[in-house]
Amino acid sequence: MNQAVLDPAPRSYAPHVHLLNRSKRGPSSAPAKQTLGDVHDWLLHDATKIDNVMLMFEEFMWRCKTADLGIDRCTLHIGTLHPRVIGFSWFWSSKDEICDEIAADSKAITQEAFTRNPLYKVIMQGETIKVDLESEEGRNSAPLMGELAEQGFTTYAALPLSATGQTFNAMTFATTRSGGFPADEKEKIRGLIDLLALHVERHIVQRIARNVADTYLGPIAGRRVLDGEIRRGDGEAIEAVVFMSDMRGFTQLADRLSGPEVTAILNAYFDRVSEAVLSHGGDILKFMGDGILAVFDQKAMGETGAANAAVKASRAALNAIDALNETPLEELPDPALWHPLKIGIGLHRGEVFFGNVGGEERLDFTVIGRAVNETSRVESLCKPLGQELLLTEPVRASLSGDLRTDLNEMGEHALRGVGKPVAIFAA
Repeated sequence: MNQAVLDPAPRSYAPHVHLLNRSKRGPSSAPAKQTLGDVHDWLLHDATKIDNVMLMFEEFMWRCKTADLGIDRCTLHIGTLHPRVIGFSWFWSSKDEICDEIAADSKAITQEAFTRNPLYKVIMQGETIKVDLESEEGRNSAPLMGELAEQGFTTYAALPLSATGQTFNAMTFATTRSGGFPADEKEKIRGLIDLLALHVERHIVQRIARNVADTYLGPIAGRRVLDGEIRRGDGEAIEAVVFMSDMRGFTQLADRLSGPEVTAILNAYFDRVSEAVLSHGGDILKFMGDGILAVFDQKAMGETGAANAAVKASRAALNAIDALNETPLEELPDPALWHPLKIGIGLHRGEVFFGNVGGEERLDFTVIGRAVNETSRVESLCKPLGQELLLTEPVRASLSGDLRTDLNEMGEHALRGVGKPVAIFAA
């Protein structure tokens, strides 16, 4: 979940639930007059053209409100396939006229705010729930129900949609009308929800495809593949700063530790380095054993921006590794078996081919070219030169003044396969 997490005020969310996006279009997002037939026709036609779930959901709810359905609060919940996120939700309310997109991370499912919420039985067991918030029993049935009653809601209902894996997608509804939802209104709402569910299914498939592509290819390469670049040779030549890191002593580490122990250390290393790269705008293309290959695209960031970001990301990664060495994680093996963890990082700037290579039936979206090979050679100098971060003259020349002056000259060095010696700097 690499999206920036936003401040949810004036709302608040439980731990491990993060605000990703917000819309405040309010009633203006829908026509001033609507009938149920109008909402039905919109779902069949114009709604299919909206790619953003939050905006579609927001417009749907305001159309329902204009059509005089007594819904004053509504949430939509879908499961997903993602290494860090278990599901996405959208929360609309006519009271504050806000529609939020939120994500729940893997720890949210164990929190009391979820397990004591009636929504838990809907998502986990597929039950349909109705709570009378005008009764003392209903108000006291869960903390959220008490909060809704205090806000003037009279009835809360939650129903399952289609299942995603072992859990159900779901919607919840709340009204401030005395007596709750009339029987005929429930049928009208159900009919609209059945149509909305088809849109939800479409968006779930698209979102999972994006999540998988982003996870295994990176957000830039993943987007290009989903946009149709799936033939061998598809791609383009780009100017970029190439980043390559490597763990020191990995072979010896693998010899004396078990597979799960080595994997735990690798993941701790990958976590810290990849977070540093991604947070500075880089795109990770490959995990190669104990190595990481990434690029900072000059087209997107500018020549100086890409070089600055690559150096800052490298220093952030080294600082994160230092912090890990200073305070080892409890789930890692005995530090005496691996501590301290040491890595080397090489940076070089040049032209690379960014696209599909491989066999006709099995492709890899990656970068290849002379600059990639030279970056590997630069990184391999870290150990003999006793440095953690090395970069070449082309990177140094692209840096802004403050970063360029904070370097140490390491002289010119011959790189295997490169005709002339290359000036190397330690950062």
